[in-house]
Amino acid sequence: MRCIGLTGGIGSGKSTAAGYLAGHGAAVIDADEISRALTGHGGGALPELREAFGEALVPRDGALDRRAMRALAFTDASARARLEAILHPRVREETRLRIAAATGAYAVLVVPLLFESGSWKGTLARVVVVDCSEALQVARTVARSGLLADEVRRIMVTQWPRWRRLQAADDVLWNGGEAAALAAQCERLHARLCHGTGAP
Repeated sequence: MRCIGLTGGIGSGKSTAAGYLAGHGAAVIDADEISRALTGHGGGALPELREAFGEALVPRDGALDRRAMRALAFTDASARARLEAILHPRVREETRLRIAAATGAYAVLVVPLLFESGSWKGTLARVVVVDCSEALQVARTVARSGLLADEVRRIMVTQWPRWRRLQAADDVLWNGGEAAALAAQCERLHARLCHGTGAP
């Protein structure tokens, strides 16, 4: 199974692009979705997270308080490192299992911090970056999440800057315009991937 990485900054439209590619027959594996399952009710990471961060963030009868954890992780580098040390190995293992079981034209692995983690070298045939302006990233994230603009910018500081993602990309999907424009780019990308070239 050929595996393509899909990444981009917060609010860039990764999930939207992945949805379009899924509609063309790609098997989509979303690292954020796996992380939410691990930290939701009954999630496999809860006991270790509770031990690391306490019941205030991980109640005995509940799930991880994602908003409180986000606020802590993006203001305290040591807390973010502890969180990642618990979650990232579990996410990687589940991701590899899903890739091995995937069926479809190719697999799309959606990872927000794909470049930053450095964990996927050798796994991916190509890396696709979904891109838009930083102002649009902030506006979209505020609208969908209820975070304040300053909170979004603090998250963005922990991610690679746009220029660096674009420099490292094999393909770029521009998502600064209408949804139909992104859909058309995904259709063209899908056709190239199915022909095994990836390049325009």
